[in-house]
Amino acid sequence: MSQFTPDADWLHWHQSPSKPHYKPPAGAVDAHCHVFGPGDQFPFAPERKYTPCDASKDQLWALRDSLGFARNVIVQATCHGADNRALIDALQQSQGLARGVATVKPDISDAQLQHLHDAGVRGVRFNFVKRLVDALPFDGLKSIAERIKHMGWHIVIYFEAQELAELYDFFTALPTTVVVDHMGRPDVSKSVDGPEFQLFVKLMRENENFWSKVTCPERLSLQGPPHYNDVVLFARSIVEAFPQRVLWGTDWPHPNMKTHMPDDGKLVDFIPRIAPTVELQRHLLVNNPLRLYWPELQEN
Repeated sequence: MSQFTPDADWLHWHQSPSKPHYKPPAGAVDAHCHVFGPGDQFPFAPERKYTPCDASKDQLWALRDSLGFARNVIVQATCHGADNRALIDALQQSQGLARGVATVKPDISDAQLQHLHDAGVRGVRFNFVKRLVDALPFDGLKSIAERIKHMGWHIVIYFEAQELAELYDFFTALPTTVVVDHMGRPDVSKSVDGPEFQLFVKLMRENENFWSKVTCPERLSLQGPPHYNDVVLFARSIVEAFPQRVLWGTDWPHPNMKTHMPDDGKLVDFIPRIAPTVELQRHLLVNNPLRLYWPELQEN
């Protein structure tokens, strides 16, 4: 039993997700998911902005198998801060089927970075969503970026669409591959051709080191489940314009959802609506995540 009580409005992840109608290609990767605790083994950070329910590695593996995926990329959750022990444990117990994205502080030692690398970490996450983190020291982030560049790692950035203009110059100065979470959280009530989303398209078009996750229709949609129709055009436009720089993931166990908890099987069924051809699906689910996280598997 966890020593932590979830927030009163916390929505527990779906206990019985449906079997998807869409069958992912062999070797498909869920390239954005999390583990929470368990809190009695891996305590949540004192400075956290939310307290979740437990969501263990074994529960994640069970979901992966049920949905028809082969591998996971686990992203360090903000509720654990820069304490990556739950992430490391999951990676070490994954039998090589998971890679990770960690959260680190500027004072992390070279030995600690190497320990993360040996466990399977291949990137760091910078979170710019103001409701989830305190203000970030930009000089410290630049220092981290320079250090991980030499390890072949990439940077994952999480921000909201209205913040991109302010952060654009900082982002484009980053010295390594940069992966944007959830298409930069576009406001789907606005036009896909409007200035806000087109600034994100410009970021992708003019900076070939930028990738995008076409994830989380359940977070972005105003129309809601099960179809999330208002997100399709945004995601499909990115997949078709940048087919070799897109990733997809469940975002399990869906932290901080306030209106509904998505059915992960229905999220998988969303994939062919945004990647309508077999070729696009294979790039999105197999080729791209392997190139970024398991390049050794593509050498031959």
